[in-house]
Amino acid sequence: MLFPRIFLRSFRVLLFPVAVLYGVVIRFRNWLYDKKILSSVPFGLPLISVGNLAVGGTGKSPFIQYLVSSLGDPDSLAVLSRGYKRRSRGYRLAKPDSTVSEIGDEAMLLHQRFPTLTVAVGEKRLLAIPQILQDRPNTRCILLDDAHQHRSVQPGFLVLLTDYTNLFTRDYFLPTGDLRDERRSYNRADVIVVTKCPSQLSESEAASIKKEIQPKPGQEIFFTTMEMELPSQWHSPQYSRSPEKQEVLLITGIANPAPLKEWMEREASSYQFMPFSDHHLFNIEDIREIRDQYRRMNNPDAWILTTAKDAVRLQSFAREMQDLPVYVTDYKHRFLFDEERTFQRLLHRSIQEQTTMLHGPEKQ
Repeated sequence: MLFPRIFLRSFRVLLFPVAVLYGVVIRFRNWLYDKKILSSVPFGLPLISVGNLAVGGTGKSPFIQYLVSSLGDPDSLAVLSRGYKRRSRGYRLAKPDSTVSEIGDEAMLLHQRFPTLTVAVGEKRLLAIPQILQDRPNTRCILLDDAHQHRSVQPGFLVLLTDYTNLFTRDYFLPTGDLRDERRSYNRADVIVVTKCPSQLSESEAASIKKEIQPKPGQEIFFTTMEMELPSQWHSPQYSRSPEKQEVLLITGIANPAPLKEWMEREASSYQFMPFSDHHLFNIEDIREIRDQYRRMNNPDAWILTTAKDAVRLQSFAREMQDLPVYVTDYKHRFLFDEERTFQRLLHRSIQEQTTMLHGPEKQ
């Protein structure tokens, strides 16, 4: 596996001229917004943006779930995302009969976990937000998933995520690196969250990272580590078990499965890994390959373990997999250095300030 990684890095370096051209385009676009030649539109309710400067793998999906849980009352909340790799186009509102191919795996997972939450997808957020307000007029706050670079909409609170193992300060433009926006765009964020940190991250290393990022005055930096939920049986979600001393076939189609693999190395007696591309839409050939791989393990007590986001993409093959011991887990963020209360205070204060600015102080 080492040779393909070395070859991929070498190939991306060869594409440096393309990355330079891409960077010129991005910088020019940002300049147009900075000079007000292109405008950012505010809306009459609090908007919270969660995004990153790089492509994938920073933990946006579990962070959106964290925000939904933190804000409470999902009846008055909405989440708007692009619906990456869905097969539909335009605006779609999640409904009881919606499918993964229609709204995407991340939207479907949110829809299933928070049934009263308004979940919508749309490439053009400027058009999708008014549609949400028309479809769900009781909406009081909208979370914009993966929207940091979408400057046509003006959020009131911007959360920027960056992966501890691939900080934006050390990255470069696509396709040589993973950046899809210029590094200085971090200045637009109200809060920066360094995700996927080691659980024992020292305060001195955190201080070193803060110094490297050089936050602007008033810009807060937080650190989170990723923890795994106790796996539950796919067909009986109320039944959960620890993977300790278990033989596991690990199946993932996510951008960065490294924390999950590290967890398996600590907990499972042994595991085999079947990786698929990020947001991979499974087909019947994949299911046959999974079954064959599981059969070759020759252990009737072994598990098949996958993530919640992968599980929603496997749902259309539930009948073909009903005899297999499939378990589902998910990532969750845990704030380090006891700073979750500080983050929560900033989040709720921002919503209150946005509401006051837009509608005036509430009458007692």
